[in-house]
Amino acid sequence: MTHHTPTVVVLHGGNPPPAMDRIAAAAELRPTTEDELAAALPGADVLFVWDFRSDAVADTWAHADALRWVHAASAGVDRLLFPDLLDSQVALTNSRGIFDAPMAEYVLATVLAFAKDLHTSVRLQDRREWRHRETERITGKAALVVGTGPIGRAIAGRLTAAGLHVHGAGRVARTGDPDFGTVHPSDRLHDVLGDYDYVVLAAPLTEQTHGLIDADALTRFRPTARLINVGRGELVVQPDLVEALEAGTIAGAALDVFDTEPLPSTSPLWEMPNVLISPHMSGDTIGWTTELVELFLDNLRSYAHGGELRNVVDKQRGYVSGTERNR
Repeated sequence: MTHHTPTVVVLHGGNPPPAMDRIAAAAELRPTTEDELAAALPGADVLFVWDFRSDAVADTWAHADALRWVHAASAGVDRLLFPDLLDSQVALTNSRGIFDAPMAEYVLATVLAFAKDLHTSVRLQDRREWRHRETERITGKAALVVGTGPIGRAIAGRLTAAGLHVHGAGRVARTGDPDFGTVHPSDRLHDVLGDYDYVVLAAPLTEQTHGLIDADALTRFRPTARLINVGRGELVVQPDLVEALEAGTIAGAALDVFDTEPLPSTSPLWEMPNVLISPHMSGDTIGWTTELVELFLDNLRSYAHGGELRNVVDKQRGYVSGTERNR
């Protein structure tokens, strides 16, 4: 079996990944930040995008004269699907599988928080105020998961196990799906939004999904429904959501992602009692960074010996290993 020592550029935002010594043991290592990426790329054949929120790869692509493989420390790869990379022979892989279960648990937690009004209980506790309320059940409620990739399927499994009736929305309509039963076509999403108590966004960000939930879509929701977004902030037209929440068009929203991150302190979302905010952390459980590095190292060993890479993204179709890419 052939073997060569790869030259690996690790793009980080000031905090390199853990166990850099293990990467260095398997490769010639060039850790770098955005400002130094252009100088680090020439001659390198591997790029490990640890800072997956960076746009620097597209900005410095002209300097990638020997690159053969780009790996993202995320499941979503929307920032890497720029024309030059799409048109190249460079392989693109992601970190699918790391975030599926944690994000599904987060979604279930927000469903339970809304149903049991836990966010209100915390606010009342802070004020030492005793106020009895009645809460909702989740058994028998209907949930729509927009995005039928691995994360969406993990979410469907958790919600189904908790007693909800779960359907999906994806590129291709079908019945008899093992996780969703019915999958509605994305181009008919507005027609079915009113059938669900919880709408969960777990779709990738593409030209088709950008601004998917806008003012028109929000008018289709049940007034008792909640929106949960663990996909990308840009899936939602945020000012339209604010207006819908203020007007009572929908009952609430749990948001882990935003069109601007960090969410500005001036955003009205912070003060809304029917909104749950978390800082893009739904998939980040204890040990997650180590898992990301382990996945990359496994792929790096295979690459160095001429083997196949895991989690290869079909750059033209937005698919990973036969399933829609996610987060």
